[in-house]
Amino acid sequence: MLTDLVELDGGSFRMGSTQFYPEEAPVHTVAVAPFAVERHPVTNAQFSAFVADTGYRTVAEQAPDAALYPGAAPQDLVAGALVFRATDGPVDLRDWRQWWHWVPGADWRHPFGPDSSVDDKPDHPVVQVCYADAAAYARWAGRRLPTEAE
Repeated sequence: MLTDLVELDGGSFRMGSTQFYPEEAPVHTVAVAPFAVERHPVTNAQFSAFVADTGYRTVAEQAPDAALYPGAAPQDLVAGALVFRATDGPVDLRDWRQWWHWVPGADWRHPFGPDSSVDDKPDHPVVQVCYADAAAYARWAGRRLPTEAE
């Protein structure tokens, strides 16, 4: 079910930023060894096979642990995910809330919320998965995620 790998040359480049996030500083030179990535993104069908084989539940399918969010209202501690909504025009890029909206019930099977479905989109790239979900899939598939530098 996996696609073929595309071999990429290694090399050096400048990585980091001194704008927005302090943890991205300083700008520094990084050397990357040759590596390979899948030719195509993971599809809904591929991710579905992983879930069927393992019983895995994505982060978006699980309600947040109330102990990790003291003071959060119970109605906010529900399974769901952020969904992109187009804006009417230019926005302040420092305020992500202008285009991302929390939608209870949004997950990889229901990417826009409970009334949406991927049932008729088996060949579309899987969405609404986080790093931990992608890493679990990669381990199951005998692959790994690329590093930030890769």
